[in-house]
Amino acid sequence: MEQAVRFCSVPGGRVAYATAGSGPPLVLPALWISHVELEWEIPEFRAFVGELARTHTVIRYDRLGTGLSDREPGDDLVTLAALVDALGLDELALFGISWGACTAAAFAARHPERVRSLALFGGFAHGDAIAPEPLREALMATVRAHWGAGARALSDVWLPGAGAGARDRFARLQRAAASAEVAAATLGAIYETDIRELLPAVSAPALVIHRRGDRAIPFECGRELAAALPNARLVALDGDAHPPWFGASGPVLAALRESLGGGPAPVPAGPLSAREREVLRLVGAGLADGEIAAQLVVSPHTVHRHVANIRTKLGQPSRAAAVAYAARAGLI
Repeated sequence: MEQAVRFCSVPGGRVAYATAGSGPPLVLPALWISHVELEWEIPEFRAFVGELARTHTVIRYDRLGTGLSDREPGDDLVTLAALVDALGLDELALFGISWGACTAAAFAARHPERVRSLALFGGFAHGDAIAPEPLREALMATVRAHWGAGARALSDVWLPGAGAGARDRFARLQRAAASAEVAAATLGAIYETDIRELLPAVSAPALVIHRRGDRAIPFECGRELAAALPNARLVALDGDAHPPWFGASGPVLAALRESLGGGPAPVPAGPLSAREREVLRLVGAGLADGEIAAQLVVSPHTVHRHVANIRTKLGQPSRAAAVAYAARAGLI
């Protein structure tokens, strides 16, 4: 499984995003800090996302201020909305992890018509429930004063059962993904987050997964989150690792597969017209809209409209995904 890294202009700068797989879009809102390229080098992470990408187009991004995105921080909910608009995703599933669960739930509350399903792992509804204030202040001060020590402390909390090598690798990724000042400010923003007033407006079916021994975000936070969502189901799992790809990831993936579905719905026989199939075959051959227009003796605008109709009919987020989907279904 490989990923493709691209960039998209959003309010406040350019955001880096990565896609893997094909099928219905599954968007993972950014973690507190991330690096889409370096994360892909972590074997456990790559295997976890690879499983999701077997049945979905998995879309991840670095929030502004972190990773490969422009380093001036921005509003992550605005970034998410702008990215899915740019990708033409009229309907999507969301999988929010940790602070990303807040972004996912808030987006689902504000755009109910676009969110097909919602899955949240290690999430919370209000940040002041994560830890006592003295502990929160001490951690932010450590991160700001010595990012190396702060990153190691966070790794110990996120991955308490992992070996020294895994914790060290995770700490290095955090330091590469953000500056000390951005990391400390982001921690502060996490602790100030409160989405409780938005949760009653989430109409999408929601799956809330939380490990009982999670030290980063206590299990009680996940229980409260599930209780506040109108249409949520709580899945409590054993373990203490905060990221879902560490520890026993199998039960997490099993719960997600049940919630998200095993893959795209079967394509009805012949949903594409003869001209649409012809256009899609040429797209699959690597031709651009202008080249297809010249070959079919139509305007580039007509070709663009055909491609948009094809993506809508097949429920695919991109041209490449539509080609792969149609090929599997025997339509081209």
